[in-house]
Amino acid sequence: MKVKRTERGWAGHFCCSYDCKFRRNTLLEYGDIKIVVSTVGNYWPQHKMENNRKLEKWEQEIGANRFYETMAFYSKPNDDYYHDADVSKEIYFNSQWAINELNKHTDKLANKMHEDVVKELSKKLRIGKV
Repeated sequence: MKVKRTERGWAGHFCCSYDCKFRRNTLLEYGDIKIVVSTVGNYWPQHKMENNRKLEKWEQEIGANRFYETMAFYSKPNDDYYHDADVSKEIYFNSQWAINELNKHTDKLANKMHEDVVKELSKKLRIGKV
C-alpha cells in the first residue's frame, strides 16, 4: 500500500502561525492512520510591528533558540473532513526539527527539513513503526 500525501494551504500547529511567513502542512494517510507534518517559521508578530516601529529585527523566535520548527501529530480522531492535527498527540522523529538561524537560504532549508520529516514518517508508516 502507498502512503497518500496531501499538501495543504494552512499551518498545522503554533498558535501564532498566522504571523509566520513560512507555513507548510502535509497530511500523510496510510490505511486508517492520518499524520499531519507541520513546519512554521519566519515569524513576524504583527502586534510588535504595530506597537514598536523602531524594532531593527522584525523576525522573532517561535520557541527557545529557533526561528523555524517542524512537528508531527496524529490527526483529530473525529475530524473526518480536514484531518487537522491533534496537538496533544505529538509524533516524535529523528530528523532535524528546528532551525536557529536566519539568512537568505533559510526557507530552502526549512523546506528540506519538512521533506525529510515527511520521508521519515512515510517510511515508518509503511513498515508499521508509527
